[in-house]
Amino acid sequence: MLRLARHVRQVSGERLCLAGGVALNCVGNGKILREGIFDQVWIQPAAGDAGGALGAALDTYYRHVDRPRIVQDQQDLQRSSLLGPSFSQSDIESFLSNYQYKATYLEDESLFRIVAKLIAEQSIVGWFQGRMEFGPRALGNRSILGDPRSEKTQSVMNLKIKHRESFRPFAPSVLRESVSEYFEMDSDSPYMLLVAPIQKKIRRKVSVEDQELFGIDRLNVSRSEIPAVTHVDYSARIQTVAEADHPRYYRLIKTFQQLTGCAVLVNTSFNVRGEPIVCTPEDAYRCFMRTEMDYLILGNFLLDKRDQKPLTNDVDWQTEFELD
Repeated sequence: MLRLARHVRQVSGERLCLAGGVALNCVGNGKILREGIFDQVWIQPAAGDAGGALGAALDTYYRHVDRPRIVQDQQDLQRSSLLGPSFSQSDIESFLSNYQYKATYLEDESLFRIVAKLIAEQSIVGWFQGRMEFGPRALGNRSILGDPRSEKTQSVMNLKIKHRESFRPFAPSVLRESVSEYFEMDSDSPYMLLVAPIQKKIRRKVSVEDQELFGIDRLNVSRSEIPAVTHVDYSARIQTVAEADHPRYYRLIKTFQQLTGCAVLVNTSFNVRGEPIVCTPEDAYRCFMRTEMDYLILGNFLLDKRDQKPLTNDVDWQTEFELD
């Protein structure tokens, strides 16, 4: 990848746009960025066949329908890739009312403060807001969120929420202006497609005894002040969150920072192993009830797992979807 990137730099310009399945290689993308081959690197968030469909649609729109193409320098017009369906507060309220699910409506000021506090208390929260993301990553609208400071978050989210191996890493969502405080990088990474090292100042030294551990025991060793998102090699797959592009998710992380001093949240896609990312309020509620998530936020409605009745006539999700 580095060799190809250097060649492209020689025959092209100072900016690189990556697409196709290889652009989902976050480690390779991060190396290209850190090598400084290009002034800017932008990666299509739906790299692969889905992104190809988007490109075909845009090609038709510009060339065959003859619509003007507007280019705004230095701006990412895909803006958090929030291109999917959305559901209004009245849609959500009707869904909750129809099934008589118990929920509390919160105004924004209370919502962000309460959710940030729940996460800081080690609760796992399903976060369902606005338009669904386009692409393979949940970017803060169809996400399951946790506290990156906790050594238990990774295993709990894997085993009790995602129903998969406990060692699988999660990604950090970090305020854009704070990214260099936690990671050896100061670039935009809005689509969770760049891997960068954890800053040395927040790393934890691994003892000789821990270095001699093997397998999962070694992977479970805490390596930084944000252990839930720190890989075994002291790296992380980063999502930067800018206020202009993602105001509600930004506000939640900012509120969490004001409460805890930490500008990072654990962000994983709102689904279980083998299942598509949830789209509708009904999808979100079903996933919430099938797992050990503590709370669900649907727009401005907060649902506490302890207030809900078990699902009736629910199928076993492990037989409904082919596991990866």
